[in-house]
Amino acid sequence: MSDKQKQVKSKKRVADFGEVFTAEKEVRAMLDLVKIQSEQLQSRFLEPACGTGNFLVEILKRKLNTAITLSQINKSQKSPKYAQAIYEKNAIIALSSIYGIELLADNCAECRSRLFTLFKEHYQSYFKQINEQVLTTAHYLLNKNIVNGNALDLKDLTGNPIVFSEWTFISDIMIQRRDFIYEDLVEKTNNISPEETGFIAKNIKDYHPIHYLKLSEQENV
Repeated sequence: MSDKQKQVKSKKRVADFGEVFTAEKEVRAMLDLVKIQSEQLQSRFLEPACGTGNFLVEILKRKLNTAITLSQINKSQKSPKYAQAIYEKNAIIALSSIYGIELLADNCAECRSRLFTLFKEHYQSYFKQINEQVLTTAHYLLNKNIVNGNALDLKDLTGNPIVFSEWTFISDIMIQRRDFIYEDLVEKTNNISPEETGFIAKNIKDYHPIHYLKLSEQENV
């Protein structure tokens, strides 16, 4: 299959939605422009038209490589050893920092699936005994962070404002969730962005800190 074919699902989707996916080579080249940020665990990325996740998958790859590097507990290059608990936390930090909005439901589902598969396979490639709670947390985060909605009108497909959660570790195991309305983060006044005015968005809800492996118990997805 040619690169051109991979970038298009159908001519109708191109005509109806302008859907053309960015090729892998271009994705890597663009992310190399922000190479340091794309490899940092806590640097947040939002793709407002994420499609099936080409950009987000590459970002997660880079972040997971950082997660495993930071978990190495010896200096051997031939026989490295890794602390599983450290990796698990770092991998969750990496995943929690990635956000996307996608209008088409099939693309949104595929994006979540690709990110989850990458997360799981990377985890399993380094550790024989995986913790199912880590995978449950990863699945939960993807359902929260990858939104089926319209980035132009700032609403989800039910017509409600898009809400994103900020996930912040406040200790080695405890995580704090705060919800923000997406519109409050991006809306411009007199063509000036909130960042330029020094505006700090107010969160709409705080949650009690919880063990990061119990995030999915905080509410039903």
